Amino acid sequence: MFMPPFVILILVIGGAVILLSVLLSFIPVGLWISAFAADVKIGIFTLVGMRLRRVVPSRVVNPLIKATKAGLKLTIDKLEAHYLAGGNVDRVVNALIAAQRANIPLEFEKAAAIDLAGRNVLEAVQMSVNPRVIETPVVSAIAKDGIELSAKAKVTVRANINRLVGGAGEQTIIARVGEGVVTTVGSAESHKEVLENPDAISKTVLEKGLDAGTAFEILSIDIADIDVGRNVGAQLQTDQAEADKRIAQAKAEERRAMAVATEQEMKARVQEMRAKVVEAEAEVPKAMAAALREGKIGVMDYYNMQNIISDTQMRLSLSKATQSDDEKQHDKK
Repeated sequence: MFMPPFVILILVIGGAVILLSVLLSFIPVGLWISAFAADVKIGIFTLVGMRLRRVVPSRVVNPLIKATKAGLKLTIDKLEAHYLAGGNVDRVVNALIAAQRANIPLEFEKAAAIDLAGRNVLEAVQMSVNPRVIETPVVSAIAKDGIELSAKAKVTVRANINRLVGGAGEQTIIARVGEGVVTTVGSAESHKEVLENPDAISKTVLEKGLDAGTAFEILSIDIADIDVGRNVGAQLQTDQAEADKRIAQAKAEERRAMAVATEQEMKARVQEMRAKVVEAEAEVPKAMAAALREGKIGVMDYYNMQNIISDTQMRLSLSKATQSDDEKQHDKK
């Protein structure tokens, strides 16, 4: 099959354009030209190798251009290795540039280790230049006189680059400062001493060296506010007195219950004795009847005994009436 010459020419040109597009998409020629213009020596095959290693060339070459212009001596291999390790190359380079401008000694290996440890190395360098103020939450403590004080502190800290890897964070600083506030207030004899000299808290906390083992260096601790809270000592005494009163009431109730039980027991015993008396009195007529039947007493003896009983009852009635008249005359007087 014969093809016209112009068709063959179009196919050749189209194939060349497609091939060139594929090559340009795979080989970052524009990035190579930018690096060459910035006097960064990097070969075109190095950029191709980055593509094969699944490294985005711009995320390594652009930071290298920035570092070279800033006067840092870094190699493409170090930056690529940090990228492959999962680090942020651009942030590490920015931190190195900031440290150089601030005359802070910081090596690439140290900055890369800090970045891989999960800390923001650029923020750490910036904090070394410009310290940050950490405000603690309200910490409540009780002085020896029982008065509660609520204090809030502001801690000025500076990042310690040498302890960023493995050093404790801000939460540890806040916890230690809170502990120092509680210790200082709790050791004060009176809450007035703390109110008069709030700087005593700062001095005590600073003397404890709370920044040991942390990624920060404490520059100052300022007590922002102190408020007087509850009288915890008085409240505890009130609660103790209330508890003692309840215990006394319980013991009194126990004694009352025992007294009531004893009273009921004595009443039962009285009723029992009365029953025995009634039972004994019931035996008297039986004994008298038996005596009459057996002839041990006569009828006249029985009547004499009845007369004596009647006379005795009469005398008792007269004595009671006389006693009542005397009481009435005494009341009139």
